[in-house]
Amino acid sequence: MSSRILRPSTAFTLDPSGKEKKRKKDEGHLAFVRKLPCLITGRYGVDPCHIRYGDPLYNKSRTGKATKPDDCWVVPMIREKHDEQHSQNEHLFWKTQGIDPLAVARDLYAISGDEEAAQRIIAAARVRKRI
Repeated sequence: MSSRILRPSTAFTLDPSGKEKKRKKDEGHLAFVRKLPCLITGRYGVDPCHIRYGDPLYNKSRTGKATKPDDCWVVPMIREKHDEQHSQNEHLFWKTQGIDPLAVARDLYAISGDEEAAQRIIAAARVRKRI
């Protein structure tokens, strides 16, 4: 006789409550990120690029293609790099860049509105990329 192990619907989620969360929007933060230089190239004229992959270190759930993550999980990227990032394995893309986009997104959200501090965060991430 065989038996089947039933897993609760929350078995592989970061949120054990089982409640579906609504996406947190922050138009002010998105407008702020649009003023910043690209995290990869340093050029201006960026889009806020949502980071979709999840990481328990940041208490960030993975989001699928049909949904966007909360607006706190964005980094500034020129359109070319933004498209490139979404056209391949996102985690591998960032590993190749040598940048932790979740750390940058977290730090940018914490100082949202302070362009000088944001410039320092982006510059530091780009310097670590070259090392």
